[in-house]
Amino acid sequence: MKKQKYALVTGGTRGIGFATAALLQSEGYLVTAAYSHEGEDAARAREALPSVRFLRADVTDENAVKELIEGMERLDLLVCNAGVASFAQVQDIGLSEWERVMRVNAGGVFLCCKHAVKKMLHVGEGGAIVNVSSIWGETGGSCESAYSASKGAVIAFTKALAKELAPSKITVNCVAPGVIHTSMNARFTSEELRAMEEDIPVGRMGEPEEIARAILFLGSEPYITGQILGVNGGAHI
Repeated sequence: MKKQKYALVTGGTRGIGFATAALLQSEGYLVTAAYSHEGEDAARAREALPSVRFLRADVTDENAVKELIEGMERLDLLVCNAGVASFAQVQDIGLSEWERVMRVNAGGVFLCCKHAVKKMLHVGEGGAIVNVSSIWGETGGSCESAYSASKGAVIAFTKALAKELAPSKITVNCVAPGVIHTSMNARFTSEELRAMEEDIPVGRMGEPEEIARAILFLGSEPYITGQILGVNGGAHI
């Protein structure tokens, strides 16, 4: 009999996180999707995916993360997707903004991985972690220094953790999306988005479902670990 698999997706009520929760559910996972704020996104997500367990949890709150993961029967796949954007010239970034971005984008990944690993090691059957970084974590983005730094930290953390956990049969990988149709890009005008698309070799922005499929792949392959998979339409080669 095939073993039931359990997955946790953070930032699971919209965009990449929602698409990932939906795909994992369709692939037979029992999915828990965490989110930070009540609102229309959470309500819509619950209605669209009634079989997914949506739970509110702030990934920067260690007690909340610990309670969330300890409440799961087991954990086979962790997807660290929760994140925030920041768009400003460096001279205009306050220390509090820098720390906010790092705390969510890098600190949240650390806390979720820390407690997920405890759960996986306790069960003793290995597991998989997929962190969501960004093309800007690889190349740097103009006027996105805080965001780029936080996503670069996710990449370095992924590689270090992969080495640490390989003997325990826990894989750790990372997807680095390019420009994707999500609310994170809602601040751009249609003209700005068209200009972005002109710089992408395949000629279009990506869709959340395309990132979700990459996450499923990385979470399913036991001989792939420590890798950064760019899903960016050729924007970074």
